[in-house]
This record gives sequence, structure tokens and C-alpha cells, in this order.
Amino acid sequence: MSLSNLGPNGFQPAAWRWLIERVWRLEHAFERSRAAARPEDDTRIRIFLVMAFFSLCFVGVGLGAGWAALFSNAGRGNGYAQGAEGARGDIVDRNGKLLAVDLAHYALYVDPREVWDAKEVRRALGKALPQVPAKRLDKAVFGDHRAFVLGGLTPDEKDGIFNLGLPGISFEEQERRMYPLGPTAAHLVGFVDSGGKGLAGAERALDDPIRKAAGGEGGPTQLSIDVRIQAALEDELRKAAADFTPKGAVGLVTNVHTGEILGLASLPDYDANKAGEATDDQRLNRAAASVYEMGSTFKTFTVAIGLDTGVATPASTFDAREPYKLGYRTIHDYHAAKAILNLIQVFQHSSNIGTAMLAERIGGERLSKYFAALGLTKPAKVELMESARPLTPRKWDMDAVASTSFGHGINVSPLALAQAMGALLNGGEMLPLTIRKMPDGVRPEGVRVVSENTSAEMLKIMRANVIPGQGGSGGKADVPGLSVGGKTGTGEKYDPSIRGYNHQRQVSSFAAVFPTEAPLEADRYFVLILMDEPHGTAKSAGFSTGGWVGAPPAGKVIERIAPFLGVQRKIEPVIIAGQPQNAVPEAGL
Repeated sequence: MSLSNLGPNGFQPAAWRWLIERVWRLEHAFERSRAAARPEDDTRIRIFLVMAFFSLCFVGVGLGAGWAALFSNAGRGNGYAQGAEGARGDIVDRNGKLLAVDLAHYALYVDPREVWDAKEVRRALGKALPQVPAKRLDKAVFGDHRAFVLGGLTPDEKDGIFNLGLPGISFEEQERRMYPLGPTAAHLVGFVDSGGKGLAGAERALDDPIRKAAGGEGGPTQLSIDVRIQAALEDELRKAAADFTPKGAVGLVTNVHTGEILGLASLPDYDANKAGEATDDQRLNRAAASVYEMGSTFKTFTVAIGLDTGVATPASTFDAREPYKLGYRTIHDYHAAKAILNLIQVFQHSSNIGTAMLAERIGGERLSKYFAALGLTKPAKVELMESARPLTPRKWDMDAVASTSFGHGINVSPLALAQAMGALLNGGEMLPLTIRKMPDGVRPEGVRVVSENTSAEMLKIMRANVIPGQGGSGGKADVPGLSVGGKTGTGEKYDPSIRGYNHQRQVSSFAAVFPTEAPLEADRYFVLILMDEPHGTAKSAGFSTGGWVGAPPAGKVIERIAPFLGVQRKIEPVIIAGQPQNAVPEAGL
């Protein structure tokens, strides 16, 4: 056979010919060695071939490994590299402060077959692990097979037991979700089950991206809250709850231009590290999952709708000298002014009579459409799965129109109220709420609900309601220099046992905004304090209404968080009936 016949299809490239010639010579070398009776040469050649073969293999493996390390997509978040089963990425606040993290913990096992002094091991473990039931230790030490004793041991706890030098003791590493701040923001951050599945809060709502982050896809999951704001909110809410002993309480802080939730508190709360030990009541996120008749805070919406539809102006008057009869019912004022009030005074005196008259002018069809546009007839748009569906009238007749105009006959969540308030205070655009941090400087575009003029007028009206000495209901929320505005709310709870509203059971709140004295596009924030069934005290003269219960802590929260938000104190004008007057002396500067 000639070399010309060995190429594929007669083709003879130089490299192919070189390879064939070397193989041909090698084969002749074997033949010459056998012919010359020199087997050692034959052996050397074969050893050389084996070494060359393995060398080529190692070179190939090395080249492949280098290629995979430098040029492949493994470990770049596309599915090649995944975290351990149940592993989760870190959760941080908007400033990078750690809120949730996976940490290595250990499970303790005992194998009685390796124990030669069972009584001594049992005594030592009982002393080191007093939290473990005696029956479990007895079964593990005196049994006949390897048994689990205790999980969730920290490295220090594990080392302490290991250093006892007990035979038959072994440990297995396990990941455990930890929440460094314990109860702080527990309802917003949430918790996971033993398998690493999110069950509540952000852990549940953002379960997929948090899991992917554990496999290297993206960085930590960054939430919208600021732990400094959260701490101030929780502290003031706890102090107020200690005074008024409510059944439950809620605190919220949002950015009205982005929809970001900067702080969310719900009482009673729980330690997220011990979620399994908490009661259902403690785990309930009252800001998202509970709905309430908000009372007079709803007058903010009715007044805004009246202005936006043109059926009223700030100077429009309403005769509140007598109770207002509407069909079969008669509407009264909690603190009767017994006077003819303009629209701003209706808001300041929180007049049910004047608000019902305004709602009648608006009409059921328009009022219900505005309520829907403000998001008050659906669950709040937010990532939290707990967001509850409201209870709304089945029929928008005049009875429903009058009741809902001042916050009765419609139950919404605090988050839904915050979302709707944001639309009135940001220039008139409806934005969903979010628990995720927005990129710096980004403001999403929303759907217009009311005009910019209506929004600007509402800021003036809400500010006038808080200025001390001007007859408004929110004076106790005022913070000199921060131009706080707001509206009180006191909703009586419906009691099926008496088939009516129980005056002793109230939902008292204060909805605040600051700063009001700034252009519509300026940074602006909403604060809500709500207490469910608070009790009056000597300090509040026995009252448990929103002006006494919600306004003071709202003002204290605003004063504490303003520096974190970059809101500067300013000398501000006094506003009477929506018009600027003389200046107020600045305090505390």
C-alpha cells in the first residue's frame, strides 16, 4: 500500500502526510527490532507511545479546564451554577443594611453504637443542652441507631459541644435563615419555612429573585425601606400603643412620587427568627392584610373629588346648623359646629353633614368612579401577597354615597389608603406601591386621577388643618418648620350584636403629608398612624379619636425622620382658608 492511498478520498494535505509517514516509520521500526532480535528497542518504543498518549490526554483536559474557566458561562447566573437546595440570597434595606441572610448552622446527632459510657454521655448532653427534652436525649443515647438530637446550632454552640470530647457525637452542616434585626420590619421582610421557601412578606413576594441571588444571579435583594426610618416609626408607634392600649396598630411611611414604602410597622409584632413560635395575631400584617372603616380620612378623597369635578370650590358653603336628613337616615356631626361652613371649614371641622352634602352634589356614579381610579375598590397594588381585598358597597345609592364620603360603609387596608393618598399629594397621578428600591432619581409615570390644581389645593387644605390655632383637627401633629399637613380619622366599628355602630370601639388614625410648602414636583412623604380600638387616657381627657391618638405620634415620626430624608426646616407662612398670611416664628433653630 502506498502513502497516496491513505489520505481521505485521495486528498493529501501536508499535516496528514506527515502523520502517515511517522506511523509508517514507527511500524517499520517495530519490524526492524523484531528482525534484529532486539526486543528492548521494541519495549522502549511502546513505552514512549503510552507516555505520549497520556500526555496528550492531560494536555486536552488542561485545555478544556482552562477554556471552561475563562470563556464558558458557568457560574454567571444562567443556570450553570446554582445555590444549594433551599439557599437564598441576602436581603438588604435601601442603604445596604442587612435584613436577612443564610448562615451556616449545625445539626447534632448521636450514634449509640459508638458510645461506650452511655450514662456519662447522657449526663454531659443533658447539662450542655437543657432545652432538649429528656425523652429525646434518652432515645438518642440509649437507642440502637444514629439519631437526630438538635438542629440550628451556631458555630460557637457546636464547638462547645464538640470540645466536650464525647464519643458517638457528630454534626451535619445546614443552612439557616437569620434576621439580624429580629422583630424590626418583620412584617415587611417576612420569613421562610425549614426548606427555604418564602412564607410571608418580601421573602414570599420576591421568592424567585431571592433564590436566584443565592446562585450568583445578581446581588442582594434591595428593599425600599430605610432601617433608620423603620426604627423611628416602630419606636413612636410602640410608645403611643403603650399609652392607648389598642387591639392593634399600624404605621406607614411612603414616598408619594415613587410609591416606595420607606417604613411599615404592625403591632403586635414578632421576632422573624422565631416566627414559628408567634401567634397568628402577631404574624398578621395589619398594614396589608387587615381592612378597616377609616372614618374621616376619607373626607380627603371626597373634598378632592368635589374640587376636581368642579361641583365645589374652597369658598363653597354648606349649611351644617342642623343634622342632615337623607332618605331614611339622619347624619350628625361628632362635634357639631352648628354653622354655615365653607369647604375648607368642612374639612377642618371634619363635618359629616357638609361632606355628605358635597357627596350628594358629586353623585354616586362619579364618586364610585373616582374611588375606583384611586384604587380604593381593589387590593392595594404592591408586591406583598397579603394585600387584602376591600369591602365596598354592593350598590352605590345615595345612602352608600353619603356613608362612604366620610369613611363609613367601605373597608380598605392601610396600604390602599396610603396608595390613594399618594395620588392626591404627588400632583394627581396614581402609582402602585412597592417594597423594592427604585433606582436613584427615577420617578415612574402613573395614571392621572385628579388635576395638578386639585393636588396643589389639597396640600394647602391639609396644611391648614394642622396649623395650631386655626380650628383644624390635626394641630397636635404640627412640627414647626416642616409644613406638615394631614387629616384625622375616627371610624366607629360595626357591631353585629347590636346591628349598628359601637361608639366604644373605634379605629382612630391620622394621615399626614410633609412638606406641603413646596412645588408639586418636590420630594414629599406620606405618614399614617392607625390604632384599632384604642382607649382614652387622662392625658387625652378620655378621648380616643384620631386627633388625640394618631396626630401626636405622626408628628413625632415626621420630626425624627425628616433629617434622614433630607427635608430641611424652613420658616413657613400661616395658611388661613388656603391663603398665606403672616409668617410663623421658627422654633428650635
